[in-house]
Amino acid sequence: MDLEIQQRVKDLTEKFGAENVVVIIGGAEAEASGLSAETVTAGDPTYAGPLAGIDLGLAVFHIVEPEVKDECDAGIYDEQCGMMEMVLEVDEIIGEVKSIREEFSKFI
Repeated sequence: MDLEIQQRVKDLTEKFGAENVVVIIGGAEAEASGLSAETVTAGDPTYAGPLAGIDLGLAVFHIVEPEVKDECDAGIYDEQCGMMEMVLEVDEIIGEVKSIREEFSKFI
């Protein structure tokens, strides 16, 4: 997760409160998705960005998780995510993000 996005997440959390922020990520690989999920829950593990050492505990989901997918308009989801979902390791991504969420999220 780049430094600009980390700062935006931090600013939105300060403005609206961590209990009111849900982060939806869309990384194409499980490892990258897990790193992003860890950054918004437990803090930037690389200690390079604005969230270094900041434990926000935010709720975080990947766009392909059923909890998110089911909330989307089916036509729009298919148009925007359907093709990528066919080539991604969906189960691996879901498992990685879910494990981070269950370990570090305070607001699920």
